[in-house]
Amino acid sequence: MDINKDQVKGRVKEAEGKINEVAGKVTGDKKLEVKGKVQTIGGEAQAKLGDVRQDVKASLNKNKGS
Repeated sequence: MDINKDQVKGRVKEAEGKINEVAGKVTGDKKLEVKGKVQTIGGEAQAKLGDVRQDVKASLNKNKGS
């Protein structure tokens, strides 16, 4: 199973977002907390896009073999 750039970048953004969100909660910095939530959501979306691209690519490769 190959991993594409969108999957990697998305999951990295997700992790960064979670870190910022927790840091914001711990320090009481609402702005950082919200920024973290936004990063997390953006990362999840990008990772899902990568998952879809992977599925499409796999489907196309499967159909070529038929």
